[in-house]
Amino acid sequence: MSGVRRLGARWRRRRPLRTRLAVAASAAVALVAVGVCAAAFFVIRYELLHQLDLSLTQSATRVIQENRGEGPQIVAGECRYLSAPACAQIVPADPAADPDAAYLLPVSTPVREVAAGTRAPYYSNVTRFGQSLRMLTTPLGDGRALQVALRADPVEKGVRQAAVLLAAVGGAGVLLAGLLGYAVSRTGLAPVARLTSTAERIAATRDPRHRIELPPGPPGRQDEVTRLAASFNTMLGELEQSVSSQRRLVADASHELRTPLTALRTNAELLARGDRLTPAQRERASGALGRGIREVTGLVNDLIELARDEEPLPLLEDVRIAEVVEHAVAVARTHWPQTPFPLEVGAGATEAVRPGVPARLARLLTNLLDNAAKFSPPGTPVEVGLTAHEDGLELTVRDHGPGIPAEDLPYVFDRFYRAEAARALPGSGLGLAMARQIARAHGAELIAGAAPGGGALFTLTFGAQGPPGGSHSP
Repeated sequence: MSGVRRLGARWRRRRPLRTRLAVAASAAVALVAVGVCAAAFFVIRYELLHQLDLSLTQSATRVIQENRGEGPQIVAGECRYLSAPACAQIVPADPAADPDAAYLLPVSTPVREVAAGTRAPYYSNVTRFGQSLRMLTTPLGDGRALQVALRADPVEKGVRQAAVLLAAVGGAGVLLAGLLGYAVSRTGLAPVARLTSTAERIAATRDPRHRIELPPGPPGRQDEVTRLAASFNTMLGELEQSVSSQRRLVADASHELRTPLTALRTNAELLARGDRLTPAQRERASGALGRGIREVTGLVNDLIELARDEEPLPLLEDVRIAEVVEHAVAVARTHWPQTPFPLEVGAGATEAVRPGVPARLARLLTNLLDNAAKFSPPGTPVEVGLTAHEDGLELTVRDHGPGIPAEDLPYVFDRFYRAEAARALPGSGLGLAMARQIARAHGAELIAGAAPGGGALFTLTFGAQGPPGGSHSP
C-alpha cells in the first residue's frame, strides 16, 4: 500500500498543475456519473423484480380463491408461454399424498415445510421448459402449499438492457467528465498560465514593463486567481518603478560625478607638472584638488546612503527633539556666519520626546538649514520654529530668498533635482532627498511650500506617536 502511495506522490510531482487539476476534476465527475448509473441500475432491477413478485402474489391470490378446497394437483401449466397465465400447483406436506401425475414445478424440502406451516412464504428462481421462471411458494392451509410461477426472462432481458444502457451512459459520462475537467483546468488556470508566461518573459528579458491581461469586471467580483494576477501586476509596477529609480540614480550620479572628476584630473595633472608652476599656482591647484576630493567624497557618501532606499536599523532611543534642533542651529551658525538663525521653541515642545537616531535627525535638520542659508541673501535670517500641538510636533524652517517656483515644487525632493536658479550654486541636489528619506524613516512628513511674503518654507511634522517598532526604523 505504501508503494502505491509513493507511486502516486511521484506521479503528482512529475505532472503539471493543469494535468493534475484536470485528472482530479474528471475523476470526481466520473465517480459521480458511475455512482448514479450504478444506483439507477439497482433501482431498475429492484423495481422490475418487484413488479414480477406482485404479479405472482396476485396470481396466487386468485388461485387460492378458486381452489380453496382442492387437493394436491396441477392447477395450471401453461406458463411456458409469455401470454399464458401463471403455472400453479398444490403440494401436500406429506409426500404420500402427492397425485399420480408428476408436478410441473420442482418440489423440494422447503416447499413441504411451507405446506406444514414451519416455513414462511418465499420467492425463488427456477428453470423449466428451457426458460427461467420466478416462483412463489405460499401456504394454502390444511397441510398444503401453493406454488405459482411466471416466466422471468422478460424481466431478466429488461435488466440486461438497462445495464447496457446505463453502462453506455456511464461511459459517455466519464468521457464528458474528462472533457469538462480539461476545460475547467484550462479555463481556471488561464490567468496562472499568463502569470507564469509573464514571469518567464521578465526573467528572460529583465524588462518589468510586461503586464498580465485581466478580464473585464469590477474588482469586487474578481475570483482569487484574477486577484492574484492583479497583485502580480501591482508588484510588477513597483518593480518597474524601482528599476527606473535605480537607472535614474546611476545616470544622475554619473552625470554629477563627471564634472568633479574632470576637475580632479585636471588639478592632478597640473600638480604632476609642479616644477613648471609658481608657488601660488601650486597652492591654488592643491586647494582645488582638496576641495574636489571633499566634494566627490561627500557626493559618494550621500549616494551610498540614498542607494539603500531605507535608513539603517540601529537601536532606537528616545530623542528630545528640541535639543537636536538647538544643536543643528548652533552648527549652522558656525557654517554660515553671515546668516542669522533665530530659533523659537514653543512651551509644549521643550520636553517633547520621539523615538529615533539623534545623528540622523541632526543630519536632516542640517540639510534643511544649509539649503535655506544657501538661498538666503547675506544678512537675512533663516527662521526656525518648533511648536507642539494636539497632533504632534511641527518644525518649520523659513528663508527669505527667491522661494521655490510653483513648477519646481513637486520635484524639490527628487534625487539630483536642481532648479534652474540653483544650478550655479554649490551642491549635488541630494540634500533634500536625503532629508525626506530620514523624515519618513522616523514616521515624520516633510513638505515644501512658499512662505508668506516670499521665500521658501519647509515643514517637518512628527506624529503624536513615534514610528511603529520595526517598520522603517531609522
